[in-house]
Amino acid sequence: MTETEPREQSRWADKLAERRERYQDRGKLYRLVFVIAGVLVTLAGLAMLLLPGPAFVVIPIGLAMLAMEFAWAEAALEKALMQAEKAQAAAKEADTKQKVLTVVAGLLLAAAAVGAVFYWDITVPILNPG
Repeated sequence: MTETEPREQSRWADKLAERRERYQDRGKLYRLVFVIAGVLVTLAGLAMLLLPGPAFVVIPIGLAMLAMEFAWAEAALEKALMQAEKAQAAAKEADTKQKVLTVVAGLLLAAAAVGAVFYWDITVPILNPG
């Protein structure tokens, strides 16, 4: 990309820039609390990569909060949003065969997990209480 080419941006970049302008008018205490909250939300999202939870929703929210103050967070958020838009476009372009195979693979994976619970007698309170 050269200096004259416009930088590819997600559709959320303009909204983020507008919110940053309003954010910069806030007081230092508000901004400090907002950064701490952004760090906590981002860390919670990262924990959700290993624990149950919507990590791929929570992490961008935390990055958006941090992007108000830090350029590195804005760059990471922009990259994540661009990848999400590409994934969304690829999902829309997937043909019926790909969609059916994805559903079948997911069902087989779920069946294997349930089968493993019963085969190895793994205690899962919802499936086999007591």
